[in-house]
Amino acid sequence: GITDLITVPGLINLDFADVCTIMKGAGSAMMGIGIAAGDNRAADAATEAISSRLLESSIEGATRVLLSIAGNKDLGIQEINEAADLVAKNVDSDANIIFGTVVDESLGDQVRVTVIATGFSDSNVQQQLPTLNTQTRSSRPAPSQPSRSTTSQSQPTRTSNSSNDKEFDIPDFLKRSRI
Repeated sequence: GITDLITVPGLINLDFADVCTIMKGAGSAMMGIGIAAGDNRAADAATEAISSRLLESSIEGATRVLLSIAGNKDLGIQEINEAADLVAKNVDSDANIIFGTVVDESLGDQVRVTVIATGFSDSNVQQQLPTLNTQTRSSRPAPSQPSRSTTSQSQPTRTSNSSNDKEFDIPDFLKRSRI
C-alpha cells in the first residue's frame, strides 16, 4: 500500500513529501494496484492498476498521479516507460505524475504497479459517482402554515454577552500569562 511506497528504498525513491504533493488539497483519491508476469508484465500491471476493481471509476481527468513500479533486478527502463506512458495516456494531459521504481526480489518475475490518482474536477467526479434519489415520499401533506408553538420553538434566540465573547478570542496560553 501507501506505506510501502514511502518506506521501501528504491532506484527512484518516493517519499512522504511526494505523497503530500499528490494528496494535499486534491479532493477525492483513487488507488489501484496491478501485478502481472510475462512478456508485457509492466504494461499489463499498469493496465490492471488503472482498471482495478479497487477503483470505483476511471482515473481519467486526474491532475495528480503517484506511480510506483516494483520488480526484480531485471526490470528494465523500457518496461518502466511502457507502464508510465500507459498511465499518462489515461489521465489529464497536464497531470503532475511523480513516479518511483523499487527493486523487490520477492516478486520473482512479476511486476507490481501502484497508482494513486487525485485532482479530479468536480464535474468529473459527479459524472462518475452514482446519483441518489432525493425524492421524499410522505403519506400526509406538509402543513400549509406552521402553528405558533412550532414557530417559537424552532427559532432560538441568541443572547450575547460581550465580555464572554472577548474571552473566547484570547487563546488559553495567553489567558494564563495575564493572571
